[in-house]
Amino acid sequence: MAENDQPGETTQFLQKMDGQLLGWAHPAAHLREALDRDQFRLYAQPVVELRQESAAPGGIAMAEVLVRLREDEARMLPPGDFLPACELYRMMAEVDRWVVGHALKMLGRGGGVRKLSVNVSGQAIEDPGFASFVAAQLRAASLDPASLVIEIDENDAIDRRPAAERFAAEMKGIGCQLLLDGFARRSVSFGLLKALQVDYMKVDGTIVRKILRSASAATKLKAIVRAGEVTGVGVIAECVEDAAILAHLKLLKVGYAQGFAVGRPAPIGELFKS
Repeated sequence: MAENDQPGETTQFLQKMDGQLLGWAHPAAHLREALDRDQFRLYAQPVVELRQESAAPGGIAMAEVLVRLREDEARMLPPGDFLPACELYRMMAEVDRWVVGHALKMLGRGGGVRKLSVNVSGQAIEDPGFASFVAAQLRAASLDPASLVIEIDENDAIDRRPAAERFAAEMKGIGCQLLLDGFARRSVSFGLLKALQVDYMKVDGTIVRKILRSASAATKLKAIVRAGEVTGVGVIAECVEDAAILAHLKLLKVGYAQGFAVGRPAPIGELFKS
């Protein structure tokens, strides 16, 4: 922020910028209408089991739920186009609730993957009613709480540490599983894994992409895999975009992989076709 800027002026500038970039005259009202009219759409990307000793090597262990915004018949906005605006207008917790509710309804139909992971924002982490909402949705869908994996981003876990620990305890109390997303993006903090009681850590893509050309990245990933073995935390490599990286991950005994090399995002209904 420039020294002579006021917080209100900065917010107004960001609101105007969002409106211009998205082509919306009133971004907050547009997003509210999208929520009210169920204009969001769910996609999912598989997370595949790599360990040969597992019950189903190569099978789908879970799928990460992703959200899109349908503007019209020909236009589907990716999350990077509208989620920053949701953050700005303090609507992320509502969007997260929408995603959780609709994802669990789909999971409750059966006939597809048995576990879904859902990203939650920092605003959801600080929402005192979010845990009770999740519990109610699980009961309504008659689902095992362990079939829902809550993804907490490393940035939110670090920057909102007290709230994140409280939120994680609430989710574990319900019976949900926890995943720390973007692990080692900022620091390799195994203490954070213990504090949040996570079941999975998803290694940041900036590390995974470099393992074939950077000894430092490969060494860091080996240490993470070893820590996962000791703590019982599953290790997921994200941004696995080619066969060479996938093969190397298997050699390093990484437990799971996610990325275009193992499965692209697709409408969530495709995972539940009988």
